[in-house]
Amino acid sequence: MSSSIKTFSRVARPRLTLLSAPSSFASFRPLLAPTSCSTQPAPYQKRSYASTPPESPTTPVVTTPPKKRIIVAMTGATGVVLGVKILKALRRLGVETHLIMSKWAEATIKYETDYQPIDIRSMADFCYTIKEQSAPISSGSFHHDGMIVVPCSMKTLAGIRMGYCDDLITRAADVTLKERRMLVLVARETPLSDIHLENMLAVTRSGAIIFPPVPAFYTRPKTLADVEDQSVGRMLDMFHLDTGDFERWAGFKGKK
Repeated sequence: MSSSIKTFSRVARPRLTLLSAPSSFASFRPLLAPTSCSTQPAPYQKRSYASTPPESPTTPVVTTPPKKRIIVAMTGATGVVLGVKILKALRRLGVETHLIMSKWAEATIKYETDYQPIDIRSMADFCYTIKEQSAPISSGSFHHDGMIVVPCSMKTLAGIRMGYCDDLITRAADVTLKERRMLVLVARETPLSDIHLENMLAVTRSGAIIFPPVPAFYTRPKTLADVEDQSVGRMLDMFHLDTGDFERWAGFKGKK
């Protein structure tokens, strides 16, 4: 009887082996870290898309760069045809465009060109009204490759300089500056007052580029369209986009 009790005791109360405690609680941290379940895409600048899934680890993956995105804003200053040609050039280059037109830009379009505002909207991939502050481009979380205000009125320049975001153009420009992205302001005014110059200097120090549409005469333009094409081409140079629509300086040619 005593023998059976001893045997039962061995079964019911096995010998326990204690594991030594870790010297640091940090060794458990990988086990405690939550598993990521994010469904958000990778950042816009780093996205890549495989043309075909790799068959093996040694099969090379063919990737294509993400499509560029440019915000195009048009204000009521004269020279609205430059904005129209910017949209046309970006479409031809395969760039995704996000368009904002002010009320006075629409009026200037009808006055200075043969287009209607609806025609200009059809040239862009996405369009927003001037008061649409909830648009995706009003947030820094929206990835894009830069913004151009063409033409840029002195009122819009002042609003951007002061950070007074009372409409979508100034808000999108403000976001572009704070996110350290390219902002090109095609300022249209002459002559310039000290207020204009101070505003230009301030936004330049904040990272914007002031780009007055000054024509280049070394190309010997024959028509106004030649002047426009050269200006548009140089503007898009700021975004590392080549329109191929104008002659670049290559030194003096012919008679000296």
